[in-house]
Amino acid sequence: MEAVFPGTFDPPTNGHLNVIERASRIMDKVVVVVSANAQKRCLFTPQERHAFLVAMTSSLPNVEVAVWDKLIVDFAVAHGIRTILRGVRAFTDFGYEFELSMINKGINQSIETFLIPTDPRYFVLRSSAIKELVQLGCDVSSMVPGIVEQALKEKHARGLLV
Repeated sequence: MEAVFPGTFDPPTNGHLNVIERASRIMDKVVVVVSANAQKRCLFTPQERHAFLVAMTSSLPNVEVAVWDKLIVDFAVAHGIRTILRGVRAFTDFGYEFELSMINKGINQSIETFLIPTDPRYFVLRSSAIKELVQLGCDVSSMVPGIVEQALKEKHARGLLV
């Protein structure tokens, strides 16, 4: 079975990587899809986020990374994939993801959504909180891969971390 794992990934975290690794052990193929939604204000460009995820998943032979600027259902259909994976950290995530899965099902009845609970080690990892911690000079090395941590620090040093 093949699945897509979509997200903004701004920035990608160790929690994202954990879900990808776990999914790669279950699925024949996982396509991580970076959202290139121009309406969202992201710190990193879609190309930067793509590069982070390619580096982060380089040891996982059944994982690919793509960038997409349309509906994830359309990506799945275009690539012959019927399963969308979503990670959930808390009950509030579940409600949002459940509604999103119903919308996707309404768009295309053949699409199924699988929700993967986060590993307890990554329960509180939110990309927005990580960016704020970097601004405050905190150590985020346990929250994001080294390449992401370095890029966050560089953005902060240039005054771009908002």
